[in-house]
Amino acid sequence: MRPESDRAPDPTPIASSVTADTVPTMFDCRVGCGACCIAPSITTPFRGMPHGKRAGERCVHLDATNRCALFGHPDRPSFCVGLQPHRSMCGDTDAEALAILTQLERATRP
Repeated sequence: MRPESDRAPDPTPIASSVTADTVPTMFDCRVGCGACCIAPSITTPFRGMPHGKRAGERCVHLDATNRCALFGHPDRPSFCVGLQPHRSMCGDTDAEALAILTQLERATRP
């Protein structure tokens, strides 16, 4: 069995109201964006961030070119491994991705 990080994401819609026309389009991550390493909170501790990461806080593993230094590493948080790029959350620009992910973070706060 392939490791979780190597598996293709399940394209099955979560809600029955989602149709083929509304399923988010999957695409490759935009290199140098970094929005997914800034906007969301990570509530579990991980290397370098023993208390997790607050929403809007830049991850300590995001380098100067907005690339994840833990990408593909076993220490990468499971939240990050499970987060897959979709046009619906990444938009067309880095700034749009940050705005969308910030809005999603706010909408899903406990």
